[in-house]
Amino acid sequence: MSKIFALILTFNILFHALSNAAEPDFNSWLYNFKIKAVNSGISKKVVDDVMSNAKFLPKVIEYDRFQPEFYEDTFTYIKKRSSRKKIKEGLRLYKKEKLIIDKVEKEFGVEKELLLALMGIETNFGKYLGKMDIISSLATLSFDKRRSDFFTKELLILLNLVDKEIVKKDILFGSWAGAFGNFQFMPRTIKDYAIDYNKNKTIELKKTEDSFASAANYLKKIGWKKNQPCFIKINLRDNIPGKYLNSSARNIKNKKKVKFFLKYIDGGNELNLENNLNSAIIIPDKDIIPGAETYKPAYIVFENYEKILKWNRSLRFALAVCTLKDNFKNEI
Repeated sequence: MSKIFALILTFNILFHALSNAAEPDFNSWLYNFKIKAVNSGISKKVVDDVMSNAKFLPKVIEYDRFQPEFYEDTFTYIKKRSSRKKIKEGLRLYKKEKLIIDKVEKEFGVEKELLLALMGIETNFGKYLGKMDIISSLATLSFDKRRSDFFTKELLILLNLVDKEIVKKDILFGSWAGAFGNFQFMPRTIKDYAIDYNKNKTIELKKTEDSFASAANYLKKIGWKKNQPCFIKINLRDNIPGKYLNSSARNIKNKKKVKFFLKYIDGGNELNLENNLNSAIIIPDKDIIPGAETYKPAYIVFENYEKILKWNRSLRFALAVCTLKDNFKNEI
């Protein structure tokens, strides 16, 4: 038996032993959570009904902490998510739903290309919505100590949405982390931004009308600016001070006007950009890919790029979304 196989086997045995041991504690947690939910104002009938089948899901803990992560370089990551196949699938959806998508774009001032890009990357245009029981996923993560406070709040919000008949409990299947629908909204995002666009008294985020309008409403409210740039790939000179290089999506630092950075960019004056746009420099491979160069790849990013980071805190996710958006723009 190889050492690697032995380690994997040992991990699996330990993990499942811990999972089995957690179930009695989960049942105790579930009892106390129901009391907390009712005390927060959610009807006892809804709490009992929705939480009656909640289960501890060991796989969710594995996804949250133990699942091995495979890191692709930025070029590969973007290429896979903005492929010709992806564009064709998006165009097929747009052709089918053109009237409603154009209507949403006009009403909210958010480009249809961006909405298609987000849906394409999040759920492959609704083909991969997730099959996990969201109630059990959120309950498992709420019971778990690592991010208990965050997921407890998300679960309470979701129960409240069911209680108010804004969301139907029978369709609550999605990602392992509790995200739901064509654009993968978490419960708080549903509460704050989702719209019953077709006025049927239920928010249906797995259907075109409500999901596109809700995504557009979200982007509009966080400050997306229509027809403004997202990013431009650049060739950095090595004289740029390190403090201006951002490799983390958590906090884009040392933002400056475009004109400030031109002296650090090969051919900077040929970019034909508005000099007074707020901007920053990112180097997305640096802290992810072993042996990655410091200055390649590099991008100058703008305010719209940071709005996509609010959707998903990943430098490469935002690059892929904006790339696919631009690819759609050349086709529609």
